[in-house]
Amino acid sequence: MNVDFPGLGTLINVALIVVGSLLGMAVGHRLPQRTHAVVTDILGLVTLLVAALSAMAVTDAAFVAATGSGAPVLIVLGSLLIGGIAGSLLRIEARLEGLAGTIQGWLARRTGGARARRRRGLIDASEAGQDHAARERFIEGWLTASLLFCVGPLAILGSLSDGLGRGIDQLLLKSVLDGFAALAFASSFGIGVLLSAVSVAVVQGLVTLAGVLLGSVLPDAHISALTATGGLLLVGIGLRLLNIKQIPVGDLLPALIVAPLLTQLVIALR
Repeated sequence: MNVDFPGLGTLINVALIVVGSLLGMAVGHRLPQRTHAVVTDILGLVTLLVAALSAMAVTDAAFVAATGSGAPVLIVLGSLLIGGIAGSLLRIEARLEGLAGTIQGWLARRTGGARARRRRGLIDASEAGQDHAARERFIEGWLTASLLFCVGPLAILGSLSDGLGRGIDQLLLKSVLDGFAALAFASSFGIGVLLSAVSVAVVQGLVTLAGVLLGSVLPDAHISALTATGGLLLVGIGLRLLNIKQIPVGDLLPALIVAPLLTQLVIALR
């Protein structure tokens, strides 16, 4: 589907995430906790499936031809190592959690619930514990949904295609998938998933703008490196959802910038 309005695909994507999140929040409180747990586990398993499909980009013919038969895996490894070290030193995960906590606190004050309880002096240790649990739930929902919606190859390729005027078909597909995922996530994590729509608008909007300004896409090899690296980040998200290991995926985000740069370096050195 070709359109004359760059960014329409992202607007549709954001709208379906908002609708899915609101529906999930509307029905989420009616579901028992065991159902929430099952939904989260299913999302974790599906995330691992999507991650495996994305990680297979390391075998793409264009990637192998441009960098050599043994280089793609080393490029992904190097991207994760360099990006992870940089992200850890910059404390990206902690900063994202702090920002999410600030937003969650602001939303709580806007609703008046926390402020009213403090005025009446009714917050005791158990209520404080509930507030902490709600904050952690908000953070997990926002970070998990934002990373899942923004890291996938469709987010990059679809936004670039939109910016270049080549159509929004990829983003339409992504929008439908994200809408259902947001519904499922919001039923477990609540309003934090709704806020991920802002993350999608910013990230995909910037990529779309880059497509408009650059007038060309990244070479196939660079996109494959980005996709494969993003797939391993999705593995980290899946492991977090399944409560297997709390991998600091936020600290690994710089790897998405390092991957195409490292690919270009390898190509230049050949």
